[in-house]
Amino acid sequence: MSPSQSRPGKSRRRGRGSPRQSARTGPDPTRLRLKNPYPPIEEFSADQIETIHQTSLTILRDKGIKVLNHEARALYREAGAEVDDNDLVVRFDPDLIINQVEHAPERFTLRGRGEQRWFEVGGDSLAFATVGGPPHYSDIEGGRRAGTQATFDDLLRLAQVYDVIHLTAPLVEPQDLPIHLRHLHMTRSVVEITDKPAFIYSRGKSAVADALEILRMGHAMDRDTFEASPHCYTVVNANSPLQLDELMCDGIIDFARAGQVMILTPFTLAGAMAPVTLPGALAQQNAEALAGITLSQIVRPGAPVVYGGFTSNVDMKSGAPAFGTPEYVKAAFASGQLARRYCLPYRSSNVNASNAPDAQSAYESQMSCWGAIMGGCDILLHGAGWLEGGLTASLEKFIIDVEMLQMFAALMQPVEFNEDTLGLSAINEIEPGGHFFGTQHTLARYETAFYTPLVSDWSNFETWQETGGMDATVRANRIARKALAEFEPPQLAEECREAIDDFVIRRTEQGDADLQS
Repeated sequence: MSPSQSRPGKSRRRGRGSPRQSARTGPDPTRLRLKNPYPPIEEFSADQIETIHQTSLTILRDKGIKVLNHEARALYREAGAEVDDNDLVVRFDPDLIINQVEHAPERFTLRGRGEQRWFEVGGDSLAFATVGGPPHYSDIEGGRRAGTQATFDDLLRLAQVYDVIHLTAPLVEPQDLPIHLRHLHMTRSVVEITDKPAFIYSRGKSAVADALEILRMGHAMDRDTFEASPHCYTVVNANSPLQLDELMCDGIIDFARAGQVMILTPFTLAGAMAPVTLPGALAQQNAEALAGITLSQIVRPGAPVVYGGFTSNVDMKSGAPAFGTPEYVKAAFASGQLARRYCLPYRSSNVNASNAPDAQSAYESQMSCWGAIMGGCDILLHGAGWLEGGLTASLEKFIIDVEMLQMFAALMQPVEFNEDTLGLSAINEIEPGGHFFGTQHTLARYETAFYTPLVSDWSNFETWQETGGMDATVRANRIARKALAEFEPPQLAEECREAIDDFVIRRTEQGDADLQS
């Protein structure tokens, strides 16, 4: 073997296939703003999508949707909808729906505290968020248990560390805090620990106002400047079938008035809260989404909204929700088609029904992500950490999901194609039966030529066994613990921190948030 054909020395490598054991320091530009270069998969023909659209309009015209919020019913009535205050049902002329939805922007910029945390929503953009909302937290040290402020903060730190996570979510419920004060401490943590766009729960007008005020202080903006651009988002779920609850309507109204992002996502499980057939479930999902989006545009034409799709199926033997199924993937493809029908950004999810960070959680998540990404989603919620059908936020699953999202991010990068990358000089340099390890073409590129894994271990069995024989779950736990030990929060001006602390103290003493679970 000639010197030019020798393998790169071990001193220049981490060892064959060994995963990266520390978090990247400094933003990775290939992960900060993603563009999906692939055309979306279409489950239905254009005529079939139009039929679903017309069926949704028929549902809203003839059956209507129950709206429990008095202010929302008044707004619908003022805009021309037919409102029955006895049964609380609102019915819509199709033109009212169409005209209002047309006001919603096709794309907008969601802004974190620093410009490197700004990203476009819409078009071919793609952004990943963390898990949101589970009551439980799990790790291999302590098992499954109630979420706390400490576990919420730890997951938030991991969300800040990894550039492939673009926006935060309510990672786990801190159940050690009183529910009427929880929003204050969660939002303060978001501002102190991360500089990425924030999530705010729609759990009552006072709680939303408090959270928006804390975020405004963190951005060091006056109210008019803050409300001129979106800096945070909420998720509003229709209470399927065909009902908008009190707090969800408040969320639509409050976020529209504040110019912040509302993701309208019906929770339609085929066979349970929606028809068992996919076209029927999608027609209902679409009707519920259109009703909520219409309300947002009545309140503030041009308010930023995202069309959310979450249709999946249930286990017809037990009634338990199922995720990452073929039906879920088909619904994700079709939901993207519906969002594009209305020129709206599209939200989907990385979900699974497994009770542990095991093979089931991985293959169901992979199926969900392929459905979402190839369905053309702009925002992938629950991107990292979701377990147990959304009832648990898992530390190890968070890191495993980050690995998967980083792989998708690498997949989105364009392939450099030119005379040099065609490698003809390297091919001519090597004799038949030789190898390319020592060529200049390889040596100039080997450190960056391929995706470098975070969790995956590509070593042979003997090396893997000698280094502890750790499976992916254990490796993920160690990676998370190392990242947490090395964590450094983003800068926050001391005057902003003090103003937020004073606000939290004052609102805690007042204790009058109209918060509900």
